[in-house]
Amino acid sequence: MSDLLDLAQRQQYPSATLYVIATPIGNAADITLRALHVLGLVDRIAAEDTRNTGQLLGLYGISKPLMAVHEHNEREAAERIVECLRAGERVAYVSDAGTPGISDPGAKLVDAVRGAGFAVVPLPGASAVTTAVSTAGDFVGTFSFLGFLPTKAKQRIAHLQPLVTNPHAMVFYEAPHRIVETVQALADTFGGDRQLLIARELTKLHEAIHRCTLAEGPSWLAADANRQRGEFVLVVQGAPVREEQDEAAHDALLSLLLEEVSVSTAARLAAAMTGAPRNALYSRALGLSKREG
Repeated sequence: MSDLLDLAQRQQYPSATLYVIATPIGNAADITLRALHVLGLVDRIAAEDTRNTGQLLGLYGISKPLMAVHEHNEREAAERIVECLRAGERVAYVSDAGTPGISDPGAKLVDAVRGAGFAVVPLPGASAVTTAVSTAGDFVGTFSFLGFLPTKAKQRIAHLQPLVTNPHAMVFYEAPHRIVETVQALADTFGGDRQLLIARELTKLHEAIHRCTLAEGPSWLAADANRQRGEFVLVVQGAPVREEQDEAAHDALLSLLLEEVSVSTAARLAAAMTGAPRNALYSRALGLSKREG
């Protein structure tokens, strides 16, 4: 443990810098040693909710001046933080839980600080997105993070409709009072056969992780009222690849790419553009290259 603390302390942490720090999404023990060191080092801490952050800091014996930076004052607060940086201070920013800027405030602050010519240093850590995806299984190769859906039914459907053909798994956040209607909307829009991971209260005392089909999702939630409580992450399988149609389209794309780049690069670029498995595209690109050569 002392060696790890020494490693955290050995790195340089310049003044006049904003440190964007991930904090636990539930279990307070998930804070990193590096985060604790920097939180103890900075001159002040900007927080989405100073009360929540104060409690977390209290657990670890850290006492620093706190300032509120939330969605309603982010632009104005950013100006005050820039002034602190001009005075040579180190400033940390944390959101309520997880990584700032991921469906949390932080993006406008980062832009303002960088625009003023100061450095922004990230300290990685807990994130509900990656925590859920890590347990989803083999239906997630690539994924799109889409945050919270619109609260009104018509807007929600309009938001989901263009995603029907998206080949990537999709990750959504949802609140407890909308979870049932959201899962039903996902099933209605994408069909019931796709895989769904429901992750509730991640890392907390009543954590629950359940994988089923979209068709089964609403009934699983309805079977026990406790399953509808807490904060949710939903991971939905992407659109299945239609092999016969897609093979021809993939071959056409690969042929164009092979005119300019190597087989491995063509496969990598085609995978990024189509969402198809890179290994399969590499095999097809290799075959096309031999055929055309």
